[in-house]
Amino acid sequence: MEVRENGQIVLLKFPQTDLNEGKLRPVLLLSKLPGELGDWLVCMISTKKTMFMENIDMAIKESDEDFVSSGLKSLSIFRVMRIAVINKDIMLGKIGNISNERLIKIKATISKWILKP
Repeated sequence: MEVRENGQIVLLKFPQTDLNEGKLRPVLLLSKLPGELGDWLVCMISTKKTMFMENIDMAIKESDEDFVSSGLKSLSIFRVMRIAVINKDIMLGKIGNISNERLIKIKATISKWILKP
């Protein structure tokens, strides 16, 4: 069994909002949920720049220091408002990881969004 940790990028079939099976895509592991179920809070990653939401989503570019270690192939968008809880058993493998600084910024953005009155 592969060890999972916050900041890793893994592949899975990200669920659609209508609960239909999604297509294979990378997701960012944000945090393991407490307990023994192996559930994780994840954030969708997309290459569709047209979906970018200013001041919410975060781009990772080929020129960024942590791009190579991410395992991503081209400019990608961390879709901060597209989060889900998934079980470790549907993860199909790790492709890379992001820097701790980027992970902290993404989590801070999620917190600000959720706490906004």
